[in-house]
Amino acid sequence: VQLVESGGGLVQAGGSLRLSCAASGSTLDDYYIAWFRQAPGKEREGVSCISLSDGMTYYADSVKGRFTTSSDNAKNTVYLQMHNLKPEDTAVYYCAADPRGWLYYSDFTTRFYDYWGQGTQVTVSS
Repeated sequence: VQLVESGGGLVQAGGSLRLSCAASGSTLDDYYIAWFRQAPGKEREGVSCISLSDGMTYYADSVKGRFTTSSDNAKNTVYLQMHNLKPEDTAVYYCAADPRGWLYYSDFTTRFYDYWGQGTQVTVSS
């Protein structure tokens, strides 16, 4: 499975961006797809996750109410819609895929993600 993120860029605080994660090499029907981010000098942080089998979504507290993850299974693509962006959202955003959709984890950040994209930079200016 290959994952390619796109949609990053420079935006002012309060603005919006939509990231895309396009998958190839396999259909993702039973996958969990997560978004992570990593800012310079900081630990990688789980942002959101979606189960492609039932559409359940999960979010980090820091982005709840501002970010929404969704999927277009026909296009094998997962999206991260980001609103009301803040300077602290500045980071490289990665999507990651876990094919073990039958396994439930109470914390999506502890799943084992076999596949990762190359990342896309999001910069929010104040």
